[in-house]
Amino acid sequence: MRAHYPLFTLLLGCVAIPQLSHAQAPSPSPSKDSPEAIEFFEKKIRPILSDHCYSCHSADTKPSGGLRVDDLNGLLMGGDTGPALTAGDPENSLLLERIIHESGKRKMPKEGKPLTDTEIADLTTWIKNGVAWPHERIPESLGRPKPFYKDLKEHHWAWQPLTDPAVPEVKNTTWPVDNLDRFILAKLEAKNLPPVGDADSTTLIRRVTYDLTGLPPTPEEVDAFVHDTAPDALAKVVDRLLASKQFGERWGRHWLDVARYGESTGPSRNIPYPHAWKYRDYVLDAVNNDIPYNRFIQEQIAGDLLPAETPAERDRQLTATGFLALGVKDVNQRFKTRFVMDNVDEQIDAVSRSVLGLTVSCARCHDHKFDPIPVTDYYALAGIFTSTDDCAGVRNKMGGGGMDYYDSKMLVKLSSQAPEAPPEEVAKLEAQVAEAKKAWDGIRGTPEGLKPGPDGKPTQRPFRLKYEGLQKQLQDLSDPASRGLAVHGVREGKTIADTQIRIRGEAERIGPAVPRGFLSTFDVPGIPPIQPNESGRLELAEWLTSPKNPLTPRVIVNRVWEHLFGQGIVSTVDNFGVKGDVPANPELLDHLASEFINADGWSIKKLVRSIVLSRAYRLGSDAPADHQEVDPANRLIWRHSPRRLEAEEIRDAILASSGRLKPKPEAGSAVKTLVMREMRDNGPEAKSINEEADKSLTRSVYLPLLRGVTPKSLDAFDPAQQTLVTGQREATTVPTQALYMLNSSFVRKQSLALAERVLAKADQAEPQSIQQVYELALGRAPSEQELNRAEKFLAEYESSYRDAKQPAPQLAQAAETETPAQESGESKAGGAAAAVVNPDDIDRTDEIAKDEVVQPKNPKEAAWMTFVQAVYASAEFRFVR
Repeated sequence: MRAHYPLFTLLLGCVAIPQLSHAQAPSPSPSKDSPEAIEFFEKKIRPILSDHCYSCHSADTKPSGGLRVDDLNGLLMGGDTGPALTAGDPENSLLLERIIHESGKRKMPKEGKPLTDTEIADLTTWIKNGVAWPHERIPESLGRPKPFYKDLKEHHWAWQPLTDPAVPEVKNTTWPVDNLDRFILAKLEAKNLPPVGDADSTTLIRRVTYDLTGLPPTPEEVDAFVHDTAPDALAKVVDRLLASKQFGERWGRHWLDVARYGESTGPSRNIPYPHAWKYRDYVLDAVNNDIPYNRFIQEQIAGDLLPAETPAERDRQLTATGFLALGVKDVNQRFKTRFVMDNVDEQIDAVSRSVLGLTVSCARCHDHKFDPIPVTDYYALAGIFTSTDDCAGVRNKMGGGGMDYYDSKMLVKLSSQAPEAPPEEVAKLEAQVAEAKKAWDGIRGTPEGLKPGPDGKPTQRPFRLKYEGLQKQLQDLSDPASRGLAVHGVREGKTIADTQIRIRGEAERIGPAVPRGFLSTFDVPGIPPIQPNESGRLELAEWLTSPKNPLTPRVIVNRVWEHLFGQGIVSTVDNFGVKGDVPANPELLDHLASEFINADGWSIKKLVRSIVLSRAYRLGSDAPADHQEVDPANRLIWRHSPRRLEAEEIRDAILASSGRLKPKPEAGSAVKTLVMREMRDNGPEAKSINEEADKSLTRSVYLPLLRGVTPKSLDAFDPAQQTLVTGQREATTVPTQALYMLNSSFVRKQSLALAERVLAKADQAEPQSIQQVYELALGRAPSEQELNRAEKFLAEYESSYRDAKQPAPQLAQAAETETPAQESGESKAGGAAAAVVNPDDIDRTDEIAKDEVVQPKNPKEAAWMTFVQAVYASAEFRFVR
């Protein structure tokens, strides 16, 4: 990136961009950017900055104090001590304060010739007149209306107003139970594809319980449902599941996927977010309390701007804005301007993909190549976020150490009040920190500091540890965040202003400013204009959640459908643009979206309830060959597509069936104890977090989720990416998953726990114990053949184990027989493995997992542990039909 640009590449003023709409067109060039003002800058001001400041404060340096003066926004944003300029106000501009000390003595530049009185007067005039700065010429075509944009706006399905289509007539009037079914059946009858038969009761309760709670049903729940012949038997189960705390844990996790939730910054310097768990808990509570989806979105975009009746409500809404703050951040970025614009881009991407299903960030550098989103739309949104303080508690600093990346002022303080720390103690610690820093800076990286000490470690190490320890003491004493009184979130910015187009998306290459506003892709009438002294986030939240917005209800309804049927009505759940899919049943999508707004009041629970009580949801998973020829992907819903359990479900189901799942989570997160300094992926912090995750017996949604440090118990089964919006996870079936089930100490521990659970019933015969394992793990009783095989295996294994002198617990390998779906050509990843567990086929090797040995107490316990592990390793355990 160039530090500054030759004069011939700059215009004396802004280049006008053809108008797209009143909200997105760039504002006229203000008088401060007149040709005369730009000429004054080039002749008088740029030479001053170049001669006196660039050597320490430009792109060619590691900017001293984090300040760049070769970039307008670098001056306005300032460095470590705040903005260097206040346009129109020389008396409150730090740049002049640093040049002229109160005593009249020159303070800057530190080296070289000091500024003359004339130069200082010119700087003062320049600031007083509004800080004129030349804008780079932009391509003539940029932002200009394109013919294909107009056609797309008029014809692409996603941007058309939401409709309420008429319910179609169907021939088979006895099959549908509601209008949803009629929309599905009409499409099936048009293709002459009758739906398959309904799933049996055992399959159905296992399916709906996993879908709504992420946990298996208990044997008692299965038995009660199977024997309940009342017409509302399923409705009673669904209402019980919707009212359970487990519903919020399961469906809150879905939104955390979309919100790219993580508990650290990621990239080159991984800094923990110790308060991120509060946002996680906000999401889970909001889902359980069925906060209307439109309000849910408003709170996350502009919760700090919404009215609140109580301090607790205020704090809840402040916590909600963590959605905007908890993204990936490159704190090792050298330049603050780039750091800020990269974070703005991340926020735009998160909002647009999650709520609208659009890739708006593609317009950062140029007009969107496929969707009608000009670059001016992108910077209209960017102005909203540059006018918002991103209070994630971190700042950029290239090559920082210790707590250099932590900025306690950039956190959102909660309403709760706590006693202030004693000023004398704070002052004393501040002095000690300053002294320790001076000592650390003096020895850091020197030959003396790098020399090995008596313990073989560098001599400088104790200096660093002392400095960091005192920093932590000071933080604990004086920082409200250390006492739980702050969160990661956003607030209105200190500077509210439109932002400029950045040429090719490069932060320093500025073009004309664009008024803050929304997308011109589709019309959303009735939204109030953005006020000059406000960021516009509240208006953005209203625009996103307006009933007239055609995308927001369609996108969320499609997300819910995907979670319940395995794929969305629109298969590309995060992309409703031109490069995305088209709806398999557009009338059904709009019917559901209209009902969601008008009849359900934006209630997710009501939407879920209506779908799972439909006849379509109750279908079996049979796959007739003729149906597969016509609709191999089951887009028209002629059967229920089996799905593999997600990573959290597999872990939670193992814990639940073994009897060791803790229903009540630990408060907070293991990450809350970490200090906001760099955390190496292979360092002690990551190790301690992994150990906490390994020991935890709570639900997986409460496991620590540092970016780059995925819990081992989730890693093999495609957990959500924490860097991007993830509306649909991968669902692979690969050898590493089988290896995990065979070698994981977690799986073996829980296998032993379930073995001990069934063996604890001394008066229970072996067949009943085998049946108990099947019912707890698979939700059904074993067949006669499975029962006989299991009895034979247990006897043979116990005998061989007893004959060995020092036997190790042998590892089971499940026999996964080919299912009818697989025989017909369906992949394992997409089909249900209704595999029968065959202990006779277990490969009896002496291979032992390297991470930890789980030792049963006796041969009988060893046999039962291995049998249980075989059941857990079966495909049937991992799939829901």
